Amino acid sequence: MPAPSRKHALLCSVFTLGFIVSSTSPVRAASFDLTKEDHLANSQKGTPAQSAAAPLSAAKSSPAKDGIAFHADENIVVNALRLSDRHSPDTTSLFRHSLGFSSYSAGGVSALPVLNGMADDRVATIVDGMRIASACPNHMNPALSYIDPDSVSKAEAIAGITPVSVGGDSTGGSIIVERRDPLFAEHGKLLVTGHVRGDYRSNGGGSGASGTLTVANDTWSLRYTGSYAHASNYRTGGENRQVRSTSYLTFNHAVTAGFHKDNHLVAVTFGQQDIPYEGFANQYMDMTNNRSTYVNGKYKGDFDWGVLEARAYWQRVDHAMNMMNDKGGHTATTGMPMNTDSRSVGYTLKATIRLTPKHTLTLGSEFDHNGLNDWWPPLSGSMMMGPNTFHNINNGHRDRLGHYAEWNAQWLPRLSTLLGFRSDIIMMNTGTVSPYSWTSMMSMADAMAAQRFNAASRGRTDTNFDVTAMARWRPLDSLSIEGGYARKTRSPNLYERYSWAQGTMATSMIGWFGDGNGYVGNLNLTPEVANTASFTITWHDPTDDAWEIKVQPYYTYTHNYINVVRIGSFSNGLSKLQFVNHNAQSYGINSSARARLWKTDAYGTGEIRANLNWVRGQDLQNHSSLYHQMPTNGTVGLYETYQNWTGRAEVTLVKSKDTVDWVRNEPRTPGYALLGIGGSYRWRNFLLDASIENICNQKYYLPLGGMSLGDYDATGILGPLPGMGRSFNVSLTASF
Repeated sequence: MPAPSRKHALLCSVFTLGFIVSSTSPVRAASFDLTKEDHLANSQKGTPAQSAAAPLSAAKSSPAKDGIAFHADENIVVNALRLSDRHSPDTTSLFRHSLGFSSYSAGGVSALPVLNGMADDRVATIVDGMRIASACPNHMNPALSYIDPDSVSKAEAIAGITPVSVGGDSTGGSIIVERRDPLFAEHGKLLVTGHVRGDYRSNGGGSGASGTLTVANDTWSLRYTGSYAHASNYRTGGENRQVRSTSYLTFNHAVTAGFHKDNHLVAVTFGQQDIPYEGFANQYMDMTNNRSTYVNGKYKGDFDWGVLEARAYWQRVDHAMNMMNDKGGHTATTGMPMNTDSRSVGYTLKATIRLTPKHTLTLGSEFDHNGLNDWWPPLSGSMMMGPNTFHNINNGHRDRLGHYAEWNAQWLPRLSTLLGFRSDIIMMNTGTVSPYSWTSMMSMADAMAAQRFNAASRGRTDTNFDVTAMARWRPLDSLSIEGGYARKTRSPNLYERYSWAQGTMATSMIGWFGDGNGYVGNLNLTPEVANTASFTITWHDPTDDAWEIKVQPYYTYTHNYINVVRIGSFSNGLSKLQFVNHNAQSYGINSSARARLWKTDAYGTGEIRANLNWVRGQDLQNHSSLYHQMPTNGTVGLYETYQNWTGRAEVTLVKSKDTVDWVRNEPRTPGYALLGIGGSYRWRNFLLDASIENICNQKYYLPLGGMSLGDYDATGILGPLPGMGRSFNVSLTASF
């Protein structure tokens, strides 16, 4: 690749030198509804499509709920911003601009979400009402990987102080993603509507396609949604080097049947996802197959007393891992087969009762069951991986039964409160396990560990409770102050409690952190209890909404935070770690600002937006940083809308990562600045969107990317995972 010109280098240096980051970052992230954007062409034609959720809007706009805007209100309203996020096939990317949000880099469609420095299982991730647990010792199939971005109607991230009605068994916050409700026609008419979309990304040769078709009358609705995404290994900035184990291929299919009568809606979705392969650059293993089949039903009813919502779901996941052959295609090598089989079933019941015009009571009940088998078939001819099957989790289960009550009150026109209580009972157990061999010297450490594990009492029951108390006060039309306290509790997952092996090879197969270390479970773990206090100050233009400034400091003290201690070391300098309970604290500041720069008939509307996030987490017993805390970061963007055109120019700024978790050998990474531009044009029923990301082809390393183990296996050089270089992206959507 030719060296960049002096002019090119100078331009990139200007953006980099302008990077002066101080400490700031928010407790709530963003919520945004994408339905109108997807069906804009229909509204232009006057199509009589309507959402079945419309009759239920009364409950959603109750005075108490408006008064205590406990759902994040940092709305993303710039079309160019939303469309650019959809160039990624990973639904996690929809939250890219949410305050306090970051993600662990993993597979191409399987990033793990982080809210205010708390990640993965600490974040309650709910997809279409389903609380989905990862069915993999490396968490290669997180909840957001089961829905493609083009199917999303509403995405919401709530960090820190989370209402008890939208998340139990979590300490970091909640992410809620919803598909579109069924569409229905006006009385006596037939509705046929949908869209098709194709996209291309130059870096890695990424391509994708998606589409939806709805046929409906005023009572019944039938919708099909499908998508496809593929990419080869991406290349870094600067030296244009291939990053191994970053390819993927994924398919999604879903059929939704809906019934709508008066103020009642019933919808049932049948879906299946197939991922034939997905590379994981920061894991020793790759995913060589993942098939999910699910059924999801929901009911919404609007009554005189309020709203009743009910959901039920069933999901089966068949998952396989091995080591992909990056050089010879995407077939699995004979390295080490690993399989998991998961079954999930659950329900949610929620009643929103209008006690008075200013008081609302929400009562709810939830249950979810997750059953898991994790076994590693023997490798023919291998003395280390044979002659028997290695049973890692044998008939394990994790059941959660939760109940909650939440009271919203509008005491004065400018003062409202929210108070919620929640209890969760977590029941866990697993069967006896076995190593590859009971007699081989190579398996002796695992054989002895299996004997101890099988002899131990493995059943555990945790009784947890949560409390949320918030108040919102608007002393001025231009100023609002919101603050509160939350006590949130999370029990260990199946792998944190029941990963029993002690051998070097077996422990290195456990761990969703991308750090190359090996992990051992702990039967004696107790639930985490996080106490969070925060407040939000919002100052805005009360007349024309031309500007807004928001600042949100927060502090969390976690009793029994599930961290690790070293119990051994590997020959490559990495460590064998065991999960333990420590006390920890996290604190930070989230902030955002926006201002309208112009609004004229001649030049359209221009707006500048910026956010800045800072978080620090500390283990109070070993005095290290908590693992994977995002360094100070932010974005500054200029957005323009003119008639059917939209455009953006955006700079992403990330400070160097100097505070790391020394227990896990976390790498330090330098700071960087990335420039991206994009725009879209809408003509009749067509929407064309194009962007260039990392224009300067900047070389950088992902602060939360962990170790580049795919490259380490090929080169013997162990280092942090590099980010993606310049990419030209384009997509075309046609609606009908």
